[in-house]
Amino acid sequence: MPEGIQINLYQLEENGVEISGGEAQKLTIARALYKDAPWVILDEPTSALNPVSKYEIYRHFDKLVEEKFSLYISHRMSSCRFCDQIYVFDNGTIVQRRSHEELIAKKNGLYYKLWNAQAQYYNVS
Repeated sequence: MPEGIQINLYQLEENGVEISGGEAQKLTIARALYKDAPWVILDEPTSALNPVSKYEIYRHFDKLVEEKFSLYISHRMSSCRFCDQIYVFDNGTIVQRRSHEELIAKKNGLYYKLWNAQAQYYNVS
């Protein structure tokens, strides 16, 4: 950035710069982690990121929040794969709660159905 960390983000100021949705999401995640609160809540934090950036965040997420309670909200099943516990809601009610491996093994469960409905969009192993 031309003015380093003193730059105004977005066009709200005369000399402001516009950043992409992905850059804004990365900045928001960085701010949440920098704040060093005892817990972090992220709601669809990677929806505007490219696959490589998403992978990097998911790969390091556990380390970044290891001493914190973290709640991650997502409709993308591939984003939930790294979570210790996944809560599956249906019409405002928790219908399943387990790890990814346990939920995917329950072939008649909602998580399994959602995972397979989205599987065409990402590589499953």
